[in-house]
Amino acid sequence: MSNQKQFGVWMDSHHATIIGKENADAENFTLLAHVKGEETTSNSSEKTENNHAKMVESKFFKEILTHMQNATNIHLTGTGVSQEKFMHYLADTPQFKNTKTEESTSNKMSDEKLIEFIAGKF
Repeated sequence: MSNQKQFGVWMDSHHATIIGKENADAENFTLLAHVKGEETTSNSSEKTENNHAKMVESKFFKEILTHMQNATNIHLTGTGVSQEKFMHYLADTPQFKNTKTEESTSNKMSDEKLIEFIAGKF
């Protein structure tokens, strides 16, 4: 598994913490980034509001993926349905179509605990 690019992500609908190895030769997982999605605002048109929400979600997911180039394994965890939406987004993204993804549910934890949690998954 030495050439595997493994990442872990804790996420909810507006925040993501990305854990991975700095480079392929690194021994330990480290915190790579925190990503904060923008809040959606109410709109008088339901269609416009839905389109805006989809655009904001897509932008949030793309920002997360910029930190996980050439990922072979990704473990997603967090609260709610965000991980499931993100897994579908990965499956629909050609670059990540063959990436092995797993998910679990967990509450928000400190960065150090998250690093331990993700390291235990690999």
